[in-house]
Amino acid sequence: MSGEVLVHVVDDDLAVRQSLAFLLASDGIPVRLHDSAAAFLGSVAQAAGCLVTDVRMPRIDGVELLRRLRARGDALPVIVMTGHADVPLAVAAMREGAFDFIEKPFDDEVFLAAVRAALDRGRRSAERDAAAAEIRQRVASLSERELQVLDELVAGKPNKVIAKDLGISPRTVEIYRANVMAKMQAGSLAELVRAALMVERDA
Repeated sequence: MSGEVLVHVVDDDLAVRQSLAFLLASDGIPVRLHDSAAAFLGSVAQAAGCLVTDVRMPRIDGVELLRRLRARGDALPVIVMTGHADVPLAVAAMREGAFDFIEKPFDDEVFLAAVRAALDRGRRSAERDAAAAEIRQRVASLSERELQVLDELVAGKPNKVIAKDLGISPRTVEIYRANVMAKMQAGSLAELVRAALMVERDA
């Protein structure tokens, strides 16, 4: 994934693209313009930031663009622009996972507020992904026995029960538990469990 956070504007209307580019740039938000959904999909493997797209475009419309993004596992926040008559299409886009939709003509500040919210959502999502990736690396460093102890701890079992389940002494469980806490960089059992559950949800 590119680390460059941008607002990608996808619209077949040059005047609209230029107008939105000026508006975003005037607010200090980096922007990249694409004249079609196919151009965006072909040039951006996975983007950081958010996407603004018209719901009605030739060949690949906004709803189909969303479907293709989600099909390739891209969770990029998407804002759909729509005319009044196209609200049903915008609702369909929301069902496909659009972050928001805005009816034209829209107030500049309403548009910028939606973009800022989408960028914030994308930023938080990227931070969660990075945290989960780091936790997965820590889990990968655990030995088979340490993984067993981790699973038992996440299941809420006390040391004596874990010892019985694994056929080892409570003292040995304590040693493995300390190793697990150290490798996972967890300051408490609650922190350890939260980290393990985060990876489970992410899997």
